Amino acid sequence: MKIYHSISDFKNVERPILTTGTFDGVHFGHKTIINRLREIAQEEHGETVLLTFSPHPRMVLFPDDHQLQLINTLDEKIELLQSAGIDHLIIHPFTKAFSRTTSMNFVRDIIVNQIHTHKLVIGYNHHFGRNREGSFEHLKEFSPLYGFEVEEIPAQLLDEVSVSSTKIRKALLEGDVSKVYHYLGYHYPLRGTVVKGKEIGRTIGFPTANLMVKDSTKLIPKDGVYAVKVFCKNQEFHGMMNIGKNPTLGINERSLEVHIFNFDDDLYGEQLNVNFVEHLREEMTFDTLDALQAQLLLDKELAIQELA
Repeated sequence: MKIYHSISDFKNVERPILTTGTFDGVHFGHKTIINRLREIAQEEHGETVLLTFSPHPRMVLFPDDHQLQLINTLDEKIELLQSAGIDHLIIHPFTKAFSRTTSMNFVRDIIVNQIHTHKLVIGYNHHFGRNREGSFEHLKEFSPLYGFEVEEIPAQLLDEVSVSSTKIRKALLEGDVSKVYHYLGYHYPLRGTVVKGKEIGRTIGFPTANLMVKDSTKLIPKDGVYAVKVFCKNQEFHGMMNIGKNPTLGINERSLEVHIFNFDDDLYGEQLNVNFVEHLREEMTFDTLDALQAQLLLDKELAIQELA
């Protein structure tokens, strides 16, 4: 997959078959569109092109709204789109000036003059251009004038999938990572660098790697304990992760701590990829460290069962 960090960098591609959107999550609904894009490219002897934007448009248009968090970081999205079989990925900077592009100019200047689109594929109810004024009806009107074809994925096809980025975010905030897996087709990922922690877990037989997630826009699931798969140094491990403020230890700062089963190497400075498999329980407060240790032993047994 070739990656372009501006529309102006995209050149010399024969018969581009284009789709455009934010594609946060690259979920089954998105894959329905991508699969159709690939089918057409094969039939038309063209190449698939996906135009997306960074940062997310809502973060530019509504900078004071701090509630939006994303399913994927940009790196995750790139990897998922590559796995989905996209030939060319354009990641165009989204700015306030760009947001004022009219639907007519978007079609003429970008879809036609810069990308030289052979066929455009969009999901139903897709809008584009200034104030989201552009629609499928506009595209049907413009396409014969500018010499490209347009296809809308029918509502019933996407409704059959019954998934949206909004539903996925809601499930993550509820801690329902098994539902998220059903929506995405892959376990929800989280990447972070191991940093120094309080090291209290080590004293009760449960050493943890404390993760710092660099991308502040990445959605962190609801507080609680999860069964997870951990990828580090090209190896897969099983473990469990606690997200929360560790009330038993009197720590009032949210942390992300993963305990890797049968593992005791020094991981400081390493990057871990954590995949959420199952929610085990809510965060709880215990009267003593012994009570916490007893619960962690039960959590570990349950996690091993879930990961088996």
